[in-house]
Amino acid sequence: MTTAVETAPATPATSPAEAEALKRKAEREAELAALTRDLEVSASRQREIEQEIAAIDRDTADINAAVLRTAGRIKGLEADLANTERRLQRLAENEDAVRASLWERRGTLAEVLASLQRIGRRPPPALAVRPADALAAVRSAILLNAIMPDLRIEAEALASDLEELTRLKISITAEKDRLAGDSMRLVEEQSRLELLISAKRQQRVTSADTLSEERRRSEELAGKAGSLKELIARLEAEIASARKAAEEAEQATEQRNANGRRPGDPFADPGRLAPAIAFAEAKGQLPRPVAGTMLKDFGQADDFGGVTEGQSISTRAGARVTAPNDGWVVYSGPFRSFGQLLILNAGDGYHVLLAGMDRIDVELGQFVLAGEPVGVMGSTHWASASTIGLGSTGPVLYVEFRKDGSAIDPTPWWARTEEEKVRG
Repeated sequence: MTTAVETAPATPATSPAEAEALKRKAEREAELAALTRDLEVSASRQREIEQEIAAIDRDTADINAAVLRTAGRIKGLEADLANTERRLQRLAENEDAVRASLWERRGTLAEVLASLQRIGRRPPPALAVRPADALAAVRSAILLNAIMPDLRIEAEALASDLEELTRLKISITAEKDRLAGDSMRLVEEQSRLELLISAKRQQRVTSADTLSEERRRSEELAGKAGSLKELIARLEAEIASARKAAEEAEQATEQRNANGRRPGDPFADPGRLAPAIAFAEAKGQLPRPVAGTMLKDFGQADDFGGVTEGQSISTRAGARVTAPNDGWVVYSGPFRSFGQLLILNAGDGYHVLLAGMDRIDVELGQFVLAGEPVGVMGSTHWASASTIGLGSTGPVLYVEFRKDGSAIDPTPWWARTEEEKVRG
């Protein structure tokens, strides 16, 4: 039966080898998508996870600690999956290159295999299906001196390519097994996190009616605001939960100044109700909100004759987004071309903006911890003014830091990744 993958015809300028490579590329992409799609936790495993969550003390600190641990594991798995997918892509490209090289020298390969056929009276093995058998045949021909001397060098080169093709196929199989295993673990962690978020949500006492009215009013203000700076100012002046968040941020600053800086890890206490240190003092300590690749950094030229005011990071489809800092939610909802926008008040005049998500899981006025999950990316790129011209069709998270209404470079605040530490 002909599939959609198999019907892509070769253009007149496309060689048979190139056409075969394009076909295999489409088939691989479909296979990788199938490996990570529609995975479900078994009923028995789901019950185990539910029992584990039920056993957690409903104390805020315990729930928060469990949420942060689970979100950390998810981010690690998403990074591992992205790395595995990149390795598979490189291996597949190498495989295509070796196959193309073999295709170009198929006449020589036919002579070598025909020589062996005359000796052993056996048909030559099929290269595409059994490269290991073709490799054994070529080696046998060399050892038996069954080929012409002028073909010996070519035969040895063929043997090297066939050996590499066999190695690549083994590596690809191993990476696919790794991908499938990590994908299943990711699904389990996502199920655990959904249950934890639900348990955490039950602790909040804000009524649904109040939240609904404030959400409606905040989206109305977002529709009228001429800029992000204006939006933040109007929210913190006119929305009760946003105003309360701003007041709590100011009170936390005053309390921290009165008590002095506490020693140790500022993110160690999962039961904290305010940032342990000032945002300005958290430079080099904030966790990145997603595992992904930087597409455009702060201060680079944009497509409108200006420069970017934030960072754009490509992510895996459905990636979890975590809060990069402790802060209070002052806006959660759609805003112009930004898509779903989340604004956190970090205190001392600092605000952190996250845009491009498909779903936001936190509410107006809520205090969130650095590393706490706040939303989920979609499956495709949300086209917005902040991400135009990035050349990515996958989801892109836009991150912006502001101080007293003006955009600032987030780079000094990020904690170094393990890869960056290795590079020095």
